[in-house]
Amino acid sequence: MFYCHVCGSKEAKKEYINEMFQIDNKPILVEHIPAIVCVRCGEEIFSRETTERIRLIVHSKVKPIRSVSMDVFAYA
Repeated sequence: MFYCHVCGSKEAKKEYINEMFQIDNKPILVEHIPAIVCVRCGEEIFSRETTERIRLIVHSKVKPIRSVSMDVFAYA
């Protein structure tokens, strides 16, 4: 049974999401990650298996499927 630790909702849905990670000060995008998403606040939760697979992907020597350039802005 789902329980959101942020808002307390008991309703969630399965989605595939994209998430940015900072690995060695380099932004890494992982696409199509299976997640449970709270329908009230949008909190995204990954299973242990998914978290471990993401860790293996971003720390492996395998080349990414593509690279993109990104605009960067400073707030201050």
